[in-house]
Amino acid sequence: MRAVVVGCPLAAVFWFVMFSPWTASAVNFWLGMTAATGVLSVFALVLGRQTLSRVYRFELKWLAIGIASAVVLYLVFFIGDRLASALFDFASPEVEGIYGTKAQAAPALIGTLLLFWIGPAEEVFWRGFIQHRLAGRFGESRGFLLAAAVYAFVHIWAFNLMLLAAALVCGLFWGWMFLRYKSVWPGLISHALWDLTIFVLLPIH
Repeated sequence: MRAVVVGCPLAAVFWFVMFSPWTASAVNFWLGMTAATGVLSVFALVLGRQTLSRVYRFELKWLAIGIASAVVLYLVFFIGDRLASALFDFASPEVEGIYGTKAQAAPALIGTLLLFWIGPAEEVFWRGFIQHRLAGRFGESRGFLLAAAVYAFVHIWAFNLMLLAAALVCGLFWGWMFLRYKSVWPGLISHALWDLTIFVLLPIH
């Protein structure tokens, strides 16, 4: 648990720098996210090296499951965005604020980073390390819920309810995949493809 106690606050600091209104303008979001997820994934892989053979067990079917789940999650967000925009005046401006980071880098670079670095690295840290460690300490169900809550909470610095809700939904979705399949790969593939689709290929705003 010591590694979790260190890792979660470290992630919170990184997310604070990238998302808070006091610091976000001072850093390039995509470079910051690339650096942060890189540090966190190395942290996770080094400290979790004894469980890598279990946590990163790969089966070919993970590809199909990852692709299908990315489509499902995209549809959830597409419908959710339309409903939220119709019900809440703040929803649309907050979603547009999230997409504002796209102005800080070329679409091709953003897509490449999301697909091959940021999405995979987040799964390595949040599910492959944090959720796995919490499950070992509190049980699989509680570990799953705690990890999803922490993943959502670190996004609070943006003071954006839509981002917070999106992070919670994603944390529960990919956390459940890790809980169900006992491998990082299905969620990693899903996360990477979903990121690429919703930010670059088919933005919902």
